[in-house]
Amino acid sequence: MLQIIILAAGKGTRMKSQKAKVLHTLCGKPMLEYIIEESLKLTKSVDVVLNFQFDKTSEIVKNYPVNIVKQNLEKFPGTGGALKEVKLKEEKILILNGDMPLITQEELKKLSEIDADIVMSVMKLKNPDGYGRVLIQDGDVIKIIEQKDASTEELKIKHVNAGVYLFKKEVLEKYLPKLSDNNAQKEYYLTDVIEMAVKDNLTIKAVEVDEESFKGVNSKKDLAVAEETMCKRIKNRWLEKGVIIRLPQTVYIDAYSAFEGECEIQPGSVITKSVIIDSEIKANSVIEESVIKNSAIGPMARIRPKSEIKDSKIGNFVEVKSTKLNGVKAGHLSYLGDSEIDEGTNIGAGSITCNYDGKNKYKTKIGKNVFVGSDTKLIAPITIEDDVMIAAGSVVNKNIPKGSLAISRSPLKIVKNFYYKFFGKEQ
Repeated sequence: MLQIIILAAGKGTRMKSQKAKVLHTLCGKPMLEYIIEESLKLTKSVDVVLNFQFDKTSEIVKNYPVNIVKQNLEKFPGTGGALKEVKLKEEKILILNGDMPLITQEELKKLSEIDADIVMSVMKLKNPDGYGRVLIQDGDVIKIIEQKDASTEELKIKHVNAGVYLFKKEVLEKYLPKLSDNNAQKEYYLTDVIEMAVKDNLTIKAVEVDEESFKGVNSKKDLAVAEETMCKRIKNRWLEKGVIIRLPQTVYIDAYSAFEGECEIQPGSVITKSVIIDSEIKANSVIEESVIKNSAIGPMARIRPKSEIKDSKIGNFVEVKSTKLNGVKAGHLSYLGDSEIDEGTNIGAGSITCNYDGKNKYKTKIGKNVFVGSDTKLIAPITIEDDVMIAAGSVVNKNIPKGSLAISRSPLKIVKNFYYKFFGKEQ
């Protein structure tokens, strides 16, 4: 049986942020969540070690069936210190870092299937500068050399430590009590266990892993690179499931969005926390926390959170927020907020639901087969019943009964020859 321990207690000073490093997001999801989800695909025995911003990080971790351990950084700082406070429950212990969001179940499985006292992940880099080197002979780890301690010959080694380890339980039980904080940082290092095991001639196998999957995130530049990779994975997954994505390198789809049926996403679109069903999202549109079904959105439309759009056509420069649309056409240049609009209704250009009075939000309800003329202002709270026509340019602040025409216009005044008088020109 396998136990996975995820080390996620640190602040991550190189991120230059007040937020805990593991809470920074890739494609909308905290990086720690990716690691937990991949771990749970391998085993039900997962421990997550936390400390910095414990309340915030534990709120995320509590959503998963894992054990939370709070590291005592004053008593046991460092990666080895973290393990001192975790109960070792299984015969094999896989140690992961909380800043490796690109790690995959498949790559982790490669380590867990090898029988050795210790299995160590390594990467072969063209440019290993900045990494500790790993000397390997016949697949066994002979020596780990920090770059600052490496000789000229050792600096030529291309294999580096990828930071993920598999230990037999008895190895950790033997060596963790022997760890010392007698070093410049006054921390307990997990790598010291490797060094002691090497000296005692334990079997330490090196497994070469995929550089992309094991890439750690230590800075916001690393975060940007990792997010680009994750976004590509997300889009490739949906492409394989039959979603059409035009120029996918220009499209952003977050980790929480889903697609069903025949869907097409055009260039420049952004889709977050939404479900798209049998719909077309046209160029440069933004869909946020909404459900779109059998509809066409855009180009250049914005669907804001808590919207449900079904059997509708939403055109360019239309903004929808907290609104249910069923069989509606809104071609262009309109704002529909806090509304319910039923089938057969047409919203003319420049129409607005005036839903906010500076203190509170109010609802607009529009029935079936309503024609809303261009440049109409609907002052909520208001109900427009079925089969109503509203003349262009109207300001409507009363409920309109079924089958009515609503028209609100100021009289047109024409002053003859005003242009010539104003500019002092002869006619």
